[in-house]
Amino acid sequence: MTVKKVVVIGPESTGKSSLCAKLAEHFESIWCPEYAREYLTTNGKEYGYDDLLIIAKEQLLLEDGYTNKLEETNGNPVLFVDTDMYVLKVWCEYVFHQCHHFILEQICERKYDLYLLCNVDLPWVQDELREYPEDGPRQELFQIYKDLLINQNVPWVTISGTFEERELAAIAAVNGLLNQ
Repeated sequence: MTVKKVVVIGPESTGKSSLCAKLAEHFESIWCPEYAREYLTTNGKEYGYDDLLIIAKEQLLLEDGYTNKLEETNGNPVLFVDTDMYVLKVWCEYVFHQCHHFILEQICERKYDLYLLCNVDLPWVQDELREYPEDGPRQELFQIYKDLLINQNVPWVTISGTFEERELAAIAAVNGLLNQ
């Protein structure tokens, strides 16, 4: 069985994790969480450039583990991934103005089937790990993600609106992928 991978990306506080959980529930599958949350919760909110490389490598190990789990159980062949190497690339470049070569190599090597880009039209929710509550940086980051997706070959859909509208749009996009 070949697992199809749907990546949910976008700026902070745009409902990515919630959407992944809802999609996994709807499609009776599983989702891979964002490792950065675990890392920052364990090691503290302050991080450096090299921490992002550690987070990237652990994110990929986590994703591979969830992929293997789906393959072994012959479950629903779709995995929802909260964060990929594009997110780490944007994070590296936005904060440190450079990106680890490992992350760039993984962007070229890893294959995904669909991207869901979460828009910044949800209200900001404060979280001890979030860094950019202002509308300006959120819009700027959304545009960076959009530009990345425009310039690659994997299909993608912008997900906007209320939580319910987002869920419905995402379900329709995933159904389109699965019915190809």
